[in-house]
Amino acid sequence: MHAFLKGGPTKKVTQKDDSASAGKSGSSQKYLNKPTPWVEKYRPKRIDDVVEQKEIVSVLRECLSRARNWGLQLFPMNEVGKTSTIMAAARQLFGDLYKERILELNASDDRGIQVIRDKVKNFARLSATSGFKRSDGTSCPPLKIVILDEADSMTNAAQSALRRTIEKETKTTRFCLICNYISCIIPPITSRCAKFRFKPLGEGMIRLRLEMICKEENVSYTPEALAALIDASGGDLRRAITSLQSCARLKGADKKIEATDVAEMTGAVPHKWIEQFVESSRSNDYKTIESRVDQILYEAYPVLQVIEQVHDYVMRSDNTSDLAKAYICEKLAVSNWQLQGGASEYLQLIDIACSMAKIFQQNSKRSET
Repeated sequence: MHAFLKGGPTKKVTQKDDSASAGKSGSSQKYLNKPTPWVEKYRPKRIDDVVEQKEIVSVLRECLSRARNWGLQLFPMNEVGKTSTIMAAARQLFGDLYKERILELNASDDRGIQVIRDKVKNFARLSATSGFKRSDGTSCPPLKIVILDEADSMTNAAQSALRRTIEKETKTTRFCLICNYISCIIPPITSRCAKFRFKPLGEGMIRLRLEMICKEENVSYTPEALAALIDASGGDLRRAITSLQSCARLKGADKKIEATDVAEMTGAVPHKWIEQFVESSRSNDYKTIESRVDQILYEAYPVLQVIEQVHDYVMRSDNTSDLAKAYICEKLAVSNWQLQGGASEYLQLIDIACSMAKIFQQNSKRSET
């Protein structure tokens, strides 16, 4: 009876139990030591870490120094650091309490009118404790932040419900709307927000960031590989960092990352294939054109990717006139649209090459006259 009241007899720990518990702790430790994505590892923790957005950082720094905030509207481009900027500002404002003071809804969440009326409205109604101390001893302002990522995908009814919530709960809650198309936000909301237009990231800034990460992670690379990463990213720093980590895992710690590794990892078409495709059009020989198109399709390269890289190659060409570039870009745009509608990849590539051959021929005649 005494043993029963005390919880039963103590179980003798056997060697098998020891090994099982050790295995569990080992597996949990292994889980904790899993490598984190570099995108999250090097995400800005403070607004001063945000690159290329000096004016926005300056305004946010002034707001945080006075513990003030207002409705924000961040736009217009993809992958330029809008979400990272507001999250860095929230971390700096609330410290280790930022998870309790933030409600973030992104495109994967249901953000219909019912969610705005229930989830957002209930969170905005909660009063934040004033004078609450953070772990570093500084006082946390009595504010909360609602972050709506890709707010331009919300319905007009949901935006109207959000407008009413913004009006009522402005004393304790601040709202941040992140969107790509500001024209999709109703005027009553845009008039209540301070608008911040984010600039696209320059190649130089992306290069500096990638070089810093390579130095921190002890990654060896060639200059051509870094240039290929920047080219493949299309100004998207997140994509560049993810591709860099994938290439580093592919090559290992002892080998340098080459441009061919970047092309293989990102799915980019090798430069020689693009050059041969364009030069076959300059030759004005249908047999050569057909041979190059067959080679590209045989290698199973995405035709939309081929079109994108042909566009970049032609735009950087010095021996092509501006008028010829304009005609080629128009043809590439039409073919891109037709491919998305289900057109034949083979016929579109043949059409592009033959059209470029005609444009190059007309361009040479103009230059002769």
